[in-house]
Amino acid sequence: MTEPENEVLDSPTPWVADHIRAYVETGGAQGHLYQGWPTLLLTTRGRRSGRLRRTALIYGRDQDRYLLVASNGGADRHPDWYLNLTDTPAVSLQVGPDRFTATAHTATAEEKPRLWQIVTGVFPQYAKYQEETARELPLVILTPQAPSA
Repeated sequence: MTEPENEVLDSPTPWVADHIRAYVETGGAQGHLYQGWPTLLLTTRGRRSGRLRRTALIYGRDQDRYLLVASNGGADRHPDWYLNLTDTPAVSLQVGPDRFTATAHTATAEEKPRLWQIVTGVFPQYAKYQEETARELPLVILTPQAPSA
């Protein structure tokens, strides 16, 4: 039996939950590409509940690192997944069929310009979202952890 704190709760947004379900059930064969964009599944630990939370997000790549934008569709508040990983940077990822852990950090002012070009190259809408909100959209870098021996 799964302990409540280890049960993964998927996004409450119905279309995102459907996307996650297809992704998981097919081992990433369906869902990795969503409307032509590469997506991954990010699992964070809820900062208030302590529960595992999973969502699907468009990503970019910088060598072996994965890049996410905490756009929240251009809303004036950060998405919950971002707030969770700033509290607990140890996350789990599924990219296509591959599942692994990673450590998250927000790109510094020095890192962001080059990486922003990568993510807006994948999903140009991020630039429009940035124009539509007063908050700076965080760019998150996910560094995969080496498997333990």
